[in-house]
Amino acid sequence: MLRISELKLPLDHAPGALPEAIASRLGVGIDDLLHWSVWKRAHDARRKSAILKTYIVDAEVRDEPAVRRRLAGDPHVSPTPDTSYRPVTPAPQPGRLRPVVIGAGPCGLFAGLILAEMGLRPIILDRGKVVRERTKDTWGLWRRSDLNPESNVQFGEGGAGTFSDGKLYSQIKDPRFLSRKVLTEFVAAGAPPEILTEAHPHIGTFRLVGMVESLRAKIEALGGEYRFQHRVTDVELDRAPDGGQRLRGLHLHTGEFLEADHVVLAVGHSSRDTFEALYNRGVHIEAKPFSVGFRIEHPQSWIDKAMFGPCAGHPDLGAAAYSLSHHCTNGRTVYSFCMCPGGTVVAAASEPGRLVTNGMSQYSRNERNANAGFVVGISPADYRDDHPLAGIELQRDLEARAFAAGGRDYYAPGQRVGDFLAGCASATLGPVTPSYRPGVRPTDLAPLMPDYVIEAMREALPVFGRKIPRYDDPDALLTGVETRTSSPIRITRGADFQSLNVRGLFPAGEGAGYAGGILSAAVDGIKIAEAVARAMVLSV
Repeated sequence: MLRISELKLPLDHAPGALPEAIASRLGVGIDDLLHWSVWKRAHDARRKSAILKTYIVDAEVRDEPAVRRRLAGDPHVSPTPDTSYRPVTPAPQPGRLRPVVIGAGPCGLFAGLILAEMGLRPIILDRGKVVRERTKDTWGLWRRSDLNPESNVQFGEGGAGTFSDGKLYSQIKDPRFLSRKVLTEFVAAGAPPEILTEAHPHIGTFRLVGMVESLRAKIEALGGEYRFQHRVTDVELDRAPDGGQRLRGLHLHTGEFLEADHVVLAVGHSSRDTFEALYNRGVHIEAKPFSVGFRIEHPQSWIDKAMFGPCAGHPDLGAAAYSLSHHCTNGRTVYSFCMCPGGTVVAAASEPGRLVTNGMSQYSRNERNANAGFVVGISPADYRDDHPLAGIELQRDLEARAFAAGGRDYYAPGQRVGDFLAGCASATLGPVTPSYRPGVRPTDLAPLMPDYVIEAMREALPVFGRKIPRYDDPDALLTGVETRTSSPIRITRGADFQSLNVRGLFPAGEGAGYAGGILSAAVDGIKIAEAVARAMVLSV
């Protein structure tokens, strides 16, 4: 098979145009094209009056060796790579302690799946509830301002990605095509097959719920075991023969002690009490950068028109997305984060007395508004001190300010962009109806963030408005606050994927500072499971 990239055709091309383009690109007759399939499909909207579809395809032709010789050196024609997944090691002999995975988000889910597929029968602990019960609790916050600290947007089966746009693409380097393993498993669990071919696939919350349940059933059928509403409160360590620390087990909030010497730590970016417990035990943790800001909403029709011009509304294009960035004169970078076309802003708090927002879309992406994080990068130099957990304290402070500004009932503080730029509080909101529930109260957002963040945002908004018309429209809406862009800490690991100073502890995913988003977290889960399996085999 040959892989051909950079095939471009008109947006409304005829069905037979693609195989003709493949044959032409390879310099063969159409009868010599034995088979072809689309690997990736995207669109090129740089010329809005002539949007193109772009393809990467795999093709089987007669006399492939001759074609390859003739096209040697062509960067857009190469042998089709093998993308199948193969386990790295057989299971060790019975009698060993079972590996434990803490967290049932994308990282923990795929760590558990790979361990189960290798016959290692993992135990998966999650502090939250099964995904459907968790969904009910999450709606309790959105509809009644009733927060369950252990079952919400952040905690429970499926992780924070369950209540998001369900984006399934990433910029990570992936020479082993582990992301293909993730997407293939998702399709087998009920995701639409087109996620395998779309360049920027997404699923949406409702579909993610069923997929998470299906993957749980597969893991259990392979010998894995789930234990929900089991929160880890501490780790038990002792001394290894070489004098270093090693893991011996986990203390649970139930009072139970679970003996374990190979543990995947996939707790997500909001498990602040877990981070504190690990720090108190001496596990190596360091502060890392993250970003803070607000959510910004526009009518989706504005974004569609700005991005697609006269082609806006074309069924093959769907709701338009965007990605923006600006380096400010004060040295800060402002950028869009977790953009949700045709979606909603959601309440994502996990601690009482604190308020935080996130974005979510369904698969259809047909809600009225587009929203995105409008955020500013910060670094450990901006934290109160050099304590490894100082970033968490900054998050908590900003979220407490937002809770107070919104009225202390999980209503969110909001402000019209025009008022924000003018430096005055909003008394009312304009025609852009906020999607956040329980609701939005107009106010002044500037006191909720450090001055350097507000300064950078006010510089960036007009710049973004020149890139996307009406982005800085006075009636666009800002909702506060966005603070969970990524983990503010890194639980540092070595080349063997184990904690730098605790043998048997495998930090993984977003919470440990090694991923950002569903796909990259799931891929990290695969890598960490392989590392656990290797370590277990070597220690037999």
